[in-house]
Order: sequence, then C-alpha cells, then structure tokens
Amino acid sequence: MATVFIQQQKKESWLNYRTIWRWHFYAGLFCIPFVLWLACTGSIYLFKPQIDAWLDKPYEHLQLNGPRASGAAQVAAALNAVPGSNLHSYQLPRSAHSAVQIIVGRGLDEFRVYVNPQTLQVLKVVNEDHRFTQRIFHLHGELLIGDRGSYIVETAASWAIIMLLTGLYLWWPRQATGLGGVLYPRLRQGKRIFWRDIHAVTGMWVSCFALLFLFSGLPWAKSWGGYLKAARTISGRAIVHQDWTTGRSSEIAQRMAMNNANLGEHAAHMGHMHMGPPAAGAYDAIDKMIQSVAPLDLAFPVLILPPMQHHGPWTARSDAQDRTLRTNLTLDPVTGAILQRVNFNQRPWMDRVVGIGVAAHEGHLFGWLNQVVNLLTAIGLIILCSSAVVLWWRRRPEDVLGAPTSLGRPRFTFGFAALIIALGIYLPFFGLTWIAMTLMEKFVLRKIPGVQRWLGLIPART
Repeated sequence: MATVFIQQQKKESWLNYRTIWRWHFYAGLFCIPFVLWLACTGSIYLFKPQIDAWLDKPYEHLQLNGPRASGAAQVAAALNAVPGSNLHSYQLPRSAHSAVQIIVGRGLDEFRVYVNPQTLQVLKVVNEDHRFTQRIFHLHGELLIGDRGSYIVETAASWAIIMLLTGLYLWWPRQATGLGGVLYPRLRQGKRIFWRDIHAVTGMWVSCFALLFLFSGLPWAKSWGGYLKAARTISGRAIVHQDWTTGRSSEIAQRMAMNNANLGEHAAHMGHMHMGPPAAGAYDAIDKMIQSVAPLDLAFPVLILPPMQHHGPWTARSDAQDRTLRTNLTLDPVTGAILQRVNFNQRPWMDRVVGIGVAAHEGHLFGWLNQVVNLLTAIGLIILCSSAVVLWWRRRPEDVLGAPTSLGRPRFTFGFAALIIALGIYLPFFGLTWIAMTLMEKFVLRKIPGVQRWLGLIPART
C-alpha cells in the first residue's frame, strides 16, 4: 500500500505523452460535434457565389430594350415596396440585362428588392436574413442564436485549436520505422491499426489547413473580434470601420446606424434621430454617383451607399469575396466626383492580413482551387472526427468515460506555463474555460469518488 501511495503521489511533467493525450481526448470530446457542424455548414457556404448566382438567375436575363429609368426612380420603387424603409445600398447590375438589386432597411431588418430598371416593376422582395446563403452564414458562425451562439462557436474553435495542436504532438513520429502510419494509413494490419492510422494520418494532412481556417475565422467572432479591435485601438490606431462584422449585434448596429443616417434639414440641425422614411430628395444624387462609379469596372458586386450624415459624402465599395480585389470610394455629395480611393493594398497591414485570411477561409483567394482545398479539408475533418468516435468506442472500458488516466500529480514546467499563458491571452475563451475546468476538477470532481473514477482522474498504478 505504501508503494502504491508513493506511486500515486509521484509528480509527472505536464508535457508528456499521456498528459497531452488527456488534453487531446477532452478537447475532442467537447469539440467534435461543433467541428462536424462547422465542416458541413462551411462546405455549403464555400459555394456562396455559385448558389447566389443560381438563385438570382431569373433576374439576370431580362428583356430590356428601351431606356432605363433613373437611379433615383429605381430607389423610389424599392422604397415603396417596403413602406417606411431607408436606402442602405444600391448594387450596380451585373450586366446590361440584369435587374437592379437595392438593399433597404426598416427597423432591425434589411430587404433586397429586385427592380426592373426599365419598367420599375418590383420583381422580388426578400429579407436579407432569409436568403439561403445568409442563413448558412449565421448557422456556421452563431448557430442562429446571435451573439450567444458566436460565443459558443468561438469557445469550440479555441478548443479545436488545442485539439489539433495536441494531435500533432501525439502523431509526431518518435520510433517510426517507415512512413506507414505516419504519411499514409496501413490498411492490412487489423481494424485497430486501420482506425488508428485513418485518424492520425488524416489529422496530419488536414491539421495545418484546419488551423488556418480556425485562426482566420476568429475575427468574425463577437468576443475575439471585439478583443482585436480594442487591442488595435489601445495600440494607437483607432478603427473607424473594419471590413468584417463581429457577431449579430454588430450587424444590427450597422443597420440601425444606416436607418438613422438620412436626416431631414430641420431634424439634422436639431440633432434629432430619424427613425421613419427618408427626407424628401435624400437620394436624388444617386444618378451622379452611378455615373462616377459604373465606368470604373470594380470587382462585382459594387455597392453605392448614401451619406451617414446630412450633406456628408456618399461612398461606394466593391464587396468581392476575394477581399484583395476590394476598393472603397468616397464621393462628393453634389457632383459625384471621387474624393478618395482606397485599394486593398493601401489599407492598414492588420486589415490586409485579416482580409487575406477571410478570403482564404471563404474559398475565394485563389479561385476554384481554393474551394477544392477547403472542401477536401472539411471532408478530412469529418473523417478525423468520425474515426475518433470509432477509436473511442472500440477502446473504452466498461462503466467509465474512457479518458487516459494520469500517472501522478502533474508538475508545471516554465515552458509549459508560458505556453498556457500565451494561448490564454491569444484565445481568451480557452483561457477562461481552462481555468474554470482546472478549478472544477481540483475542488469538485476529485472529491466525488464515482465521478473521479468515471473521468479517469485517479492516477494509474504502475
């Protein structure tokens, strides 16, 4: 008994195979459902341009033979289709036979109105949040439950990073005698080796790409995106506009700001907020803006936005999914002349880094090949998670969860502590949940014998 007690009290380094295995197990236990969800929804969203083009096909081949109505008249038709709305943006038609798409806002909602540019007939009105690809976007990033969903996804993504990093540590060949089980699976050495190799080798091939996806997706998250913006502001560069939203509340705030932007002369002078229809003539200048922007041939889609303050400048921008092609324009409110042009390579370096990461994340940085690479990575993640479940189910003992047991009380090393602190700072939700889980394990779970045994918290006897 004394020998067992000494063995149980023996300290082990945190950075050893069995401890890392435990981290990998518990990270996977939490992450796998979310990784499967993100892989499936992300695979669909990869093809957003193709899906949107297919859904908009009926409005891209109109029989237009006569003169077009003015841009102001087209905007008026869209506003009439959604009573009480304000103009949010006017999208330049893709071709000479395309309907004009005009986005208007009312309250918390945005609507996309398809208008025949010749007859001013309203062809379709759809709530932006109800568009198929927009639903997939919100399912992917926030589980359709707003900021709370964004927090959950961010937490899962943070632990998925830990899962992949620990998985690479476990995979790293230490006593390998060949490439089998390292770079390719061994298929004829029994089911145990087969599933182990499918999991390890697939993880090796997809981990680097998956890590890039996870890191590039963090700026969208409500907490991490706000964390980044605050850090940039503290560092001395105040951010007025970021080229990405951070959670549902960020989108709603933008919509409300645009609803409040179009003030009448008296209301603007008195400082009143405008919540109803726009002031008379608020969008009369849009034809001059169209004349200035259309010849520039910016990357599709190109949006023209009204001023955010009375007598302020109009703006126009390319919203291309390859963000390296995006351009922002500031336009004179009277003449439509270009006052400022900012191309992608003129933006702050952080915006360029995030923009490149987002474009790669969405599959549009280097054309169709980017979509193929992302799709294969998503399929690899599904295989990785499925094989992990199979391995766990085949190996787990009866009446316990099946987590690898520790060999003693863990001992922190300076390097490992520094790594945890760095990860906790960079991934705040990982740091917070790790602290909470560590305290829960130490002061609660280890005090309950049945739970302690089921979770594998009792040190194994050697």
